[in-house]
Amino acid sequence: MTYPFHMLFDTAIGRCGIAWGDDGILAVSFPEADDARTRQRLLRRAPNAAETNAPPGAIRQVIEGIRALAFGRAARFDDAELDLTGVPPFDRSVYGLTRAIGPGEMRTYGELASDLGDVALSRKVGQSLGSNPFPIVVPCHRVVGANGAMTGFSAPGGVETKRRLLKIEGAIGPDLLDLLGST
Repeated sequence: MTYPFHMLFDTAIGRCGIAWGDDGILAVSFPEADDARTRQRLLRRAPNAAETNAPPGAIRQVIEGIRALAFGRAARFDDAELDLTGVPPFDRSVYGLTRAIGPGEMRTYGELASDLGDVALSRKVGQSLGSNPFPIVVPCHRVVGANGAMTGFSAPGGVETKRRLLKIEGAIGPDLLDLLGST
């Protein structure tokens, strides 16, 4: 493989996308308003990526994991290789710490900032995760505000998508609306 590739794929939450190259995943996208916007998000990091429907095995596994998560089953992406070319060193550190947060766990922006040496970096951690080119694979949905506040999720659906992913993974329990909906 010499050229980067991308593809869109169906999930329970809509058509997601992934772009990859020789050195790993270049970008992942939640569903946007339409396919063109999802593709556009991918092509920001992989501008010359050719579209394909035949991903290699490792990418196929990531796609199946994303589908599983969207259908309500926990998935892990620990082995997924990321191409971090062009990703600033600070962001690489944030993404590394975020990838270490397992399904069913949450950490706060402040905790990650403390791990990086200064709790005052909390806002910078949030900005880094807000520009995360690998959502789900770098599970930024597992990072919450102080006291578990659902803040800072830029994916379509915002904090409700974050809350849904955390419920699927068992990090948080059902809320009143879930309980009312099940009666």
